Amino acid sequence: MKKLFFPFIFLILSLIYTGCYYDSNEALFGKPDSAAVVCDTTVTNFTAQVKPILQSYCYSCHANAYAAGSGSGIKLENYADVKIYADNGKLMGSIQHLSGYSAMPKGGGSLSSCDIKIIKSWITRGKLNN
Repeated sequence: MKKLFFPFIFLILSLIYTGCYYDSNEALFGKPDSAAVVCDTTVTNFTAQVKPILQSYCYSCHANAYAAGSGSGIKLENYADVKIYADNGKLMGSIQHLSGYSAMPKGGGSLSSCDIKIIKSWITRGKLNN
């Protein structure tokens, strides 16, 4: 009985030890853990931060080429056009899904809280064309 008991215990302990193995998201999927991602809004830049967000979420309907057909005539491809909607509050109202505004992106979920904070910070800091 002792000869079977020790290998059995060794097997059980080995299974428990390997069953508790844990890797971070970054090690497994090449993505940082969401808790480790920091949303930096200390400096906001239209060209480097705001425009890429708009390209990712808005251009499929609101690029100049598509705005007349699928974007209700709203163009968000260049600074001057984006500033119009930032000035009148429609940009923030839509991306924040506020009552009285058309929630954007249409048919999809909302932008990440970080993307919204970046756009809000850019607006708060004067909507600079930088």
